[in-house]
Amino acid sequence: MQIGVNTLLWTAGFTEAHFPLIGKVREMGLDGIELATFDFASFPAAAARRELAACGMPGILCSALVGGMSLATDDVALRAQSLEFLKAGVRTTAEAGMSLFIGPFCSAVGYLPGRRRTGDEWARCVDGLRLLGEYADGFGVRVAVEPLNRFETFFLNTAADALALCEQVAHPRIGVLYDTFHANIEEKNQAAAIRLLGSRIFHVHTCENDRGIPGSGPIDWAGVIGALKAIGYDDWLVIESFGPGIKEIAAAACIWRDLADSPDDIPMIGARNLRALL
Repeated sequence: MQIGVNTLLWTAGFTEAHFPLIGKVREMGLDGIELATFDFASFPAAAARRELAACGMPGILCSALVGGMSLATDDVALRAQSLEFLKAGVRTTAEAGMSLFIGPFCSAVGYLPGRRRTGDEWARCVDGLRLLGEYADGFGVRVAVEPLNRFETFFLNTAADALALCEQVAHPRIGVLYDTFHANIEEKNQAAAIRLLGSRIFHVHTCENDRGIPGSGPIDWAGVIGALKAIGYDDWLVIESFGPGIKEIAAAACIWRDLADSPDDIPMIGARNLRALL
């Protein structure tokens, strides 16, 4: 397995000004970098491709549905707009020389209507993700959809629901992003959740219970790594955390304190802890 880090630790939106982060992550001894953006029109895809190649660093593209976007909404125009946004993410992933596009892609992060999802909402999301999978086929890109905890979305919270979603979408380009932070809230047993998802797991975020240094808290990391090995997962373990000084991210992720002595400690010490487990 390879260990990477998400750029949301340092910036809310990756641009050419943040290219030095690629070399910095390489110097930290990590294997790759997850570039986060919520604006594909301004993302420097071609330049990022060249910079990643020059640094010998593989990349993953990370985004999310934000604002009012949703694949589940009954608003036909908004649903179409949301699908076009995700298609742009697929194109940008390919243009940047990457093959994996990840994030919470069912409903906007933070949208909590105060009720359960409906069957109609579920069916609309299934249809949207199937169309996205068909579109991704033409670019050689896989899409990993992330379940979030109940405080960040009403739509997709558990491994069981993520599996059901993938089975109904029934497209090989659509899989699951498994995040240990969200699963720590929603799953009774993380190892069992990982085994349940099996080959549907396309990507893994290794996040401690407080979004601090992986291996510094109560998450059963031995169980998580053991289960990933048991299902034959041999891909990315990406450390995702958020810098408290990034106002928009701190507000969205409720980061009100420092999670380590330095933000850089999170990937550096976290990678060391994960490698010891591996």
